[in-house]
Amino acid sequence: MKDCHKIAPIVLCGGSGTRLWPLSRKSFPKQFVPMIGGKSLYQLTLERCLGFGGEIMTVASIDHQFIVAEAMESVGVGASVILEPEGRNTAGAMGLAALYKREKGAGDELQLFCPADHFIPDVDGFVQTINLGVEAAKSGAIVTYGVVPGFPSTAYGYIKCGADRDDGAMNVVQFIEKPDEGAAQALLMEGAVLWNAGIFLATPNVVIKALEQHAPDILKACELALDTSKRSVSGNEIDIIKPDEIAFQSCPSKSIDYAVMEALENKVVIPFQGQWSDIGSWSAVAELTPCDEDGNRIEGDGVAQHTENTYIYAPHRPVVALGVKDLLIVDTADAILVTNSHHGENVKDVVARLEGQNCLQALTHRKVARPWGWYDCVDMGDRFQVKRIGVKPGASLSLQKHHHRAEHWVVVRGTAEVTRGEDVFLLSENQSTYIPVGQVHRLKNLGETQLEMIEVQSGEYLGEDDIERFDDSYGRVDDDE
Repeated sequence: MKDCHKIAPIVLCGGSGTRLWPLSRKSFPKQFVPMIGGKSLYQLTLERCLGFGGEIMTVASIDHQFIVAEAMESVGVGASVILEPEGRNTAGAMGLAALYKREKGAGDELQLFCPADHFIPDVDGFVQTINLGVEAAKSGAIVTYGVVPGFPSTAYGYIKCGADRDDGAMNVVQFIEKPDEGAAQALLMEGAVLWNAGIFLATPNVVIKALEQHAPDILKACELALDTSKRSVSGNEIDIIKPDEIAFQSCPSKSIDYAVMEALENKVVIPFQGQWSDIGSWSAVAELTPCDEDGNRIEGDGVAQHTENTYIYAPHRPVVALGVKDLLIVDTADAILVTNSHHGENVKDVVARLEGQNCLQALTHRKVARPWGWYDCVDMGDRFQVKRIGVKPGASLSLQKHHHRAEHWVVVRGTAEVTRGEDVFLLSENQSTYIPVGQVHRLKNLGETQLEMIEVQSGEYLGEDDIERFDDSYGRVDDDE
């Protein structure tokens, strides 16, 4: 790539992605779901950021620590991760990252703040567009990037552009909230507007100064949270920074647009003309799949008969749409979404309703990722639960005990090393063991292939928080996870 400058990307990995429920959930939001060619949007973002040559950093929720680490390892990225104790929107995330970079002596280096959940297939074009903002960023501006609109979208905010500058950027006249359909059409007719992509180029010192001027309460909370943070280095040599939870709770939850950019004087915008999507709805996901002659788009085992303009996501089993039109149908192992395509933006409202009803499917998948592998809750009833458990080669669960449940283990693939009290023994395929209530135990995969087993839990309480850890490879002895 020509005329590239060294830029250090900071990937903002927050957000719950509720508009893509039931595939995206709070415990495993859309940026981590393998969605494009078997890769997640976060993985694709990391790969895209390699083109800038600088050290890549991530800001994410502490709940997603091990998902982030696994994705970074898969891409071959090892740098720093700031784990927010709870989300405080983009202003708080950018404040933490900028302060940490200044602390590390990189206050005057160019940093690209970019979301983890964007789909941008033209990587070269994206890198070249980002580089067009270098001169403006070096001069002290905060550079934002807007996408040339392809249609009057009501799903995106807009940036109204002003005059061209000598450094190749354009002045920002106004940030415009997501409009209704009529307002969106009027904006495109007026011209000189871009979709707001939420991407920013600036030095940490410039970001800190802007927060100091326009959002001092956010900056103060970030400073205190970082000053009292816990620091560690993971087994993959990734620096882990955990800001203090109590201090960060005082940080107002505001986007950088609201907190800083609307009032900031020295701000410019660069247009991007390539394909871009924040994959913010199932309609946007559907657009990534080619349609048939009836306008139907099908992923997996979907069948459309006498059906028009319908999207079917069916990775697990046959899903049949018969005699319908204009639907979005999304099938997962434990929840199904059926909606008119015109209501795709309202899925998040349904998720909020399910959360209010304490519906577990609103927050978590049946299959849950863990740093050592995964578990899949295949059945449950009064006083029992059945799980499939997969343990990665060389990985082990913590040395632990449960106060309210017993467990029966049956190995169905691989070989397990089992610690049960003072005994340590091996279990091969079709062999089993029993872990009584209150018994200290551990499961480890010594092999080079995945270990799989069936676990039957029985007892008066089966919640995931019924666990006392004594030793753990992932630093969770004091955690509830």
